[in-house]
Amino acid sequence: LDLVIAYSKIGKVNAALTAATVIEKFGSEVVLFSGVAGAIDSSLKIGDLIIASSLCQHDVDITAFGHPYGFVPESKLHIKADKKLIALAKKVAIARGLELKEGIIATGDQFIADPAKKEWIASTFKADAIEMEGAAVAAVCDVFNVPFFVLRAISDAADMDASFDFDEFLFNSSKISAEFIIAMLDEMSMV
Repeated sequence: LDLVIAYSKIGKVNAALTAATVIEKFGSEVVLFSGVAGAIDSSLKIGDLIIASSLCQHDVDITAFGHPYGFVPESKLHIKADKKLIALAKKVAIARGLELKEGIIATGDQFIADPAKKEWIASTFKADAIEMEGAAVAAVCDVFNVPFFVLRAISDAADMDASFDFDEFLFNSSKISAEFIIAMLDEMSMV
């Protein structure tokens, strides 16, 4: 199993650039993307793991042309993650005794700390978590027909004093995500 590890800076542009680079320059056949997210679903708590069943872009607005929020022409509103990778993640979670939630992750180039905005994203996209990169990775992988998987550890509730909670929990949540991805890679290397 050849492995390419890349660091993506914050935001959709950086995530898309990173995903395109690992696919085009290094020939990656699968993309696993991890990091942290804010909870929208109230059952998600800090440190919980959520995998994307699908991803959408909450900050795209061409509704003036009759399209729904989040829609990009010649693309999909919700881009689905790879079912085999989701199944593998569930297997890893069971083996490690971890609870793993699955849901819709909304992406936008905004750090959401406003309860009203959080509620709008929840109702408009049926999103469970929110972050700033995943849907961009999904869009790139979809265009290149590369299976992908997005894992997030919940670092905040997307409606509290985000500067306090985000700083306090970022390190621990990132570590949880990274350890899970490593366990998935171990499992993939045995196939």
